[in-house]
Amino acid sequence: MKRKIFDVFFILILGSVSTSLLLGIRNYTLPKIKHYQEVKLKTTILEAAGVDYDKGALNEIFHEKISEVLKNGLKFYLSPDSLYIFEFKGRGLWGMINGVITLDADLETIKGIRIISQEETPGLGARIAEESYLNQYSGKKVSPQLIMVLRRKATAINEVDAISGASISSQALLDMINESVANFREILKE
Repeated sequence: MKRKIFDVFFILILGSVSTSLLLGIRNYTLPKIKHYQEVKLKTTILEAAGVDYDKGALNEIFHEKISEVLKNGLKFYLSPDSLYIFEFKGRGLWGMINGVITLDADLETIKGIRIISQEETPGLGARIAEESYLNQYSGKKVSPQLIMVLRRKATAINEVDAISGASISSQALLDMINESVANFREILKE
């Protein structure tokens, strides 16, 4: 009987110590994670705007070159060249995809897309974050919307190629872009 009480007591102490350690580590790393996410967003926006920056003066350059606008609950950014830059988020095949879209002043032409984070399969769906894949979006028209091409090469101004073996991740990204652009345009009209 004493052995069982000792075992239960030991498990409770071990559980309490483990929980305390995990909470301490979480509280220690959370500010660092938030800072990293903020830096990653700012550098991605500066890159999307075509602004050269020095990591040592990131905040100063960001606030000097990029205007942050909040309209009807949507935060977006304006570059010195009147490019509209805004975030998009959505579900891919395995997890969340987060990135930024840069639209020309006409709100129809994509200047660029950057992926901040994604959780897709390495070597397959994760290729949506590769520059070689994202470059195909540059210059594409989102009016009326982008279309995914599977069995032939994209030739129209609103067509993009899928990633072979990762068409679900490719389509998820495309759907996020179409939805985000449509929502962005609606908010700007208001």
